[in-house]
Amino acid sequence: MSSTVLPQVINTPSTRVSTRAAFFVAGFAMGAWAPLVPYAQHRLHLNSGSLGLLLLCLGSGSLISMLFSGRLAGRFGCRAVIIAGALMVCLAFPFLATVDSIGIMILGLVIFGAGVGLTDVTVNIQGALIEQNSSKPLMSGFHGLFSVGGIMGAAGGSVVLSSGLSPMMMSFGALAVIVLVMLFIGKNLLPFATHAEAKHSRFRLHPRLLLMALMCMTCFLAEGAMLDWSGIWLTSERGLSLEHAGWGYAAFAVAMAIMRLLGDTLITVLGRRKILILSGSFAMSGYALAVLLPGWEASLAAFILVGIGAANVAPIVTTLAGIEKIMPSNMSVAFVSTVGYLGILMGPALIGFISHLASLSAAFIFIAISLVIVVLGALKLQ
Repeated sequence: MSSTVLPQVINTPSTRVSTRAAFFVAGFAMGAWAPLVPYAQHRLHLNSGSLGLLLLCLGSGSLISMLFSGRLAGRFGCRAVIIAGALMVCLAFPFLATVDSIGIMILGLVIFGAGVGLTDVTVNIQGALIEQNSSKPLMSGFHGLFSVGGIMGAAGGSVVLSSGLSPMMMSFGALAVIVLVMLFIGKNLLPFATHAEAKHSRFRLHPRLLLMALMCMTCFLAEGAMLDWSGIWLTSERGLSLEHAGWGYAAFAVAMAIMRLLGDTLITVLGRRKILILSGSFAMSGYALAVLLPGWEASLAAFILVGIGAANVAPIVTTLAGIEKIMPSNMSVAFVSTVGYLGILMGPALIGFISHLASLSAAFIFIAISLVIVVLGALKLQ
């Protein structure tokens, strides 16, 4: 428990490795889902509006688990909550890849979303604790492993499906990767979720935390659209074949991974404010160019630009939330992450509604405009 652990033991090589690996697992699970989305749409005979409603079930499951993730982590520790989340993801994967019943698919998405929500929020809490006990920035590097996981999940899944193997076989392969990683790192995850000296756990809302949460939500809206709609965009709007649908998210994730792995150095050189301003501008331009330029090749290039822009917003905002002294890190990070992840988990459903009422192009332009929040928010935070 937190009351028995000294702060200086938080930042060790083994805890840093376990944190990176846990971020990898979260990214891998989300990335592996991306190439399965068009198959699910085809298998269940859904239009864009119905698909948006279905994806809302994933967001609902995540939101429910996220609302309690900070307190669960504070009571049971990061290790127990991250492992529980990973097990829920593994349980849901075979259902997401095979079922042709709307009811069972909804249940699978709720369980999958809940597992992703617990894992994502809790690993951010662990990352914030470790970075606070480090002399240099670490959070962008941690999030970089999320993107590496997304690359391997999306691109690996696409390769498996392109080779002729079934979505079921692809899902079992993804499940095996997650189980092996968790077996390797489980013992080194933090058994607590706040500093030993933290005494107050009462939730206290603050305008700065609200701003951070809104910026995080906007960025994750852009990221969530890449996860669930890049494949639909490439296949329905740009003529790419179904089995290659995952390459849109893979291109985005590659760019994001590179920028996140470079992010700690860039933050040290340029500062957080400049990085946030540049990030919002790049992501905004990427979505606009995806709509304006014809051809799937141009869309892939635009998705890379989105990845460059979206890469370091969440790590910076998470760090800023963790160092706020309004309440303990497990509470502030959980709040910003929970509100923020509404973008990545519930935002795609909003994109589906806009696409159904107008067009997917209009939905992408909506995302581009919303990213102004990141640029303007950067001017207020520092």
